[in-house]
Amino acid sequence: MLAFDQGVDFLWSHFGLTDEYIRTHSSSTFAVESHITWQRELSEADPYIVTSQVLAFDEKRIHQFMRMYHADQKYLVATAEWMNLHVDLEVRRVAPWPDEIRELIAKYVAKQGEQPWPDEAGRKMNIEKPLFKAKAEVA
Repeated sequence: MLAFDQGVDFLWSHFGLTDEYIRTHSSSTFAVESHITWQRELSEADPYIVTSQVLAFDEKRIHQFMRMYHADQKYLVATAEWMNLHVDLEVRRVAPWPDEIRELIAKYVAKQGEQPWPDEAGRKMNIEKPLFKAKAEVA
C-alpha cells in the first residue's frame, strides 16, 4: 500500500501537484475509490518498480492505474486502481483543475501513448457460488 501511495505522489509530481502546490493553492486531491489486486508474492527485501497509467481524466477527476513489478524478475506483483478528485481545501469541495495542471496531465497522457485498458481495472469483487450472500436493499 505504501509503495502505491508513494507512486501516486511521484505521478502527482509530474502534474505539479506538489507540497508547494498544496500550500500555495490550498488545493489537493482526495482518493474517493481504490482497488488493489495482489498477483504474486514479493518479499520485503525484493526490489520493485511501480508504473502509472492514466485511464481517464476530466475537469475535476483522474482515474489512474498502477502496476507493481519485481524489478529483477519482471513479474507482475500487484495492481492499484484509483479515482481521485481535485479538491479546494478551503471549502472542502471538488474543484476544477487549474489550467496548468490540466495541461500537464494532458501532456503526460500524450506521452504514455495508446495503451490497452488493464484487465484488472474496473473489476468487481464476486464469489460465483457463495454459501451466503447479503441481499441488496430495494429502494
